[in-house]
Amino acid sequence: MTQRAAQVDRGSEQPAERVILALDRPDVASALALVEAIPELRWVKVGLELFSATGPEVVWRLRERGLQVFLDLKFHDIPATMAGACRSAARLGAGLITVHACAGAEALRAAQDAAQDAAATAGLTAPTLLAVTVLTSWDAARFAGELAIAEPIEHYVPRLAGLAAAAGIGGCVCSPLEVAALRAAHPEPFALVTPGIRPAGAARGDQQRVMSPAEAIAAGASQLVIGRPISAAPDPASAFAACCAELP
Repeated sequence: MTQRAAQVDRGSEQPAERVILALDRPDVASALALVEAIPELRWVKVGLELFSATGPEVVWRLRERGLQVFLDLKFHDIPATMAGACRSAARLGAGLITVHACAGAEALRAAQDAAQDAAATAGLTAPTLLAVTVLTSWDAARFAGELAIAEPIEHYVPRLAGLAAAAGIGGCVCSPLEVAALRAAHPEPFALVTPGIRPAGAARGDQQRVMSPAEAIAAGASQLVIGRPISAAPDPASAFAACCAELP
């Protein structure tokens, strides 16, 4: 069993620390097989499919291998429930945890306070909460038509990001196309984590607002979430290395 020699803080300039592999797998065994195939991997994302199938076990198993875990469950509920969920996620040792910005300021503050308190009590580093603004699968026409939201995405996203920042949330998940504007409004250490990353030659898939790894980092992204271009590649380790090689 390969162990990662050390964990590096999220703010590291090393390319491998900038890339978060989305573990879109149905069970623990297939998730672990994928990470074992990429020795240089440092960060992984556990989302709804994998966590729903495995529960906390997969987080424990990944952390045993020295990996940092982005727990992407997108909590969105009343303040007390969001606080409880983030408290439990922080106890698992997740380094990044997602919450929906549209839950509102009170819920965001409750989630942030609960995560910090739980991590401190457990002797763990406090996680960074990331507010989800608008999912990258939305395009402008569907966003306006299906949700009946008249405000354009390019205005709605920064408003939600500002709400999250004012509530003490440590960063946002956002489309790479929104990174530059958000970074101008929210300097480091406010984290900007971007899905919708497609390396050179990769298919767009179901993502609508996409960008290359180098473009996203140059625009101000802190870290990049990349899934199928690595996980579905014939040689995931080589695909991961190629993504890292695109970064400055």
